[in-house]
Amino acid sequence: MEGKEEDVRLGANKFSERQPIGTAAQSQDDKDYTEPPPAPLFEPSELTSWSFYRAGIAEFVATFLFLYISVLTVMGVVKDKTKCTTVGIQGIAWAFGGMIFALVYCTAGISGGHINPAVTFGLFLGRKLSLTRAIYYMVMQCLGAICGAGVVKGFMGKTRYGALGGGANSVNHGYTKGDGLGAEIVGTFVLVYTVFSATDAKRSARDSHVPILAPLPIGFAVFLVHLATIPITGTGINPARSLGAAIIFNKDKGWDDHWIFWVGPFIGAALAALYHSHSFQIKMIKINGPYDLNKMKNSSHAPFQFVYFHHFSFVCFPLYLCVRICNILLQLK
Repeated sequence: MEGKEEDVRLGANKFSERQPIGTAAQSQDDKDYTEPPPAPLFEPSELTSWSFYRAGIAEFVATFLFLYISVLTVMGVVKDKTKCTTVGIQGIAWAFGGMIFALVYCTAGISGGHINPAVTFGLFLGRKLSLTRAIYYMVMQCLGAICGAGVVKGFMGKTRYGALGGGANSVNHGYTKGDGLGAEIVGTFVLVYTVFSATDAKRSARDSHVPILAPLPIGFAVFLVHLATIPITGTGINPARSLGAAIIFNKDKGWDDHWIFWVGPFIGAALAALYHSHSFQIKMIKINGPYDLNKMKNSSHAPFQFVYFHHFSFVCFPLYLCVRICNILLQLK
């Protein structure tokens, strides 16, 4: 019984990142913030914890509901021949962004509310969860996506489902595969970087409202990315969403460009994790008196804050990586 109570207390992650919030965080004498320990690569004890399996079930159900609502919306817009194109894109974007907002809010305390293998991959690279949990989440997300798209096909019938495209992602006419890959990389970067920023334990330690509001910027990021990239790829930025629709649709259109919707999101997630974790990892330091670097690192009370950036040398690597990606995109054209 004690083990189950411990699972519930810690929720999705055995390695809790709880910190004092609000004024409690500001009243600490030694440090303004204590960095939570990174999750280990492997954690065998997770496999005996009920919270581990409960989190996977939550990811399955959330991704199932996400695909059900989003694919139905896409097919409803495609079916309506009298629609205004702009209104159609906005409707789809609101469906995707709104569902992510609602589902992240519902599942954040259970699994972290990933609902996306790219998000899980980015958080794994950021040492927020173990490899065991990351793989488990991705499998459950993909299974949930397949089931969600399958239910939509069952409702609409095989013939009509196939005629309306099944909500499958593909690079649209007038764009190259390089364009599609670039759109997926940048779109996923926006999403995963927003996830890192919205769930940053440093900010949660200082502002008690940040954890409550986290689903809002994440959902809004999904909405904005869909507005921008629906005309290019239909917007993937979620390999599980693309896989579920492609498997149930099961036609060449769904598979020809499918690799883009795995490679692009995983590159974008990796860049976001690198950018957040190393390139511009900040420390908020309160200082008193003159700009003494030793005092800056250790002091905890002052009328204002000084921000400095460490690991700045890591900026060079993502810049180099972006240049290489641009070269690849140009070659694909």
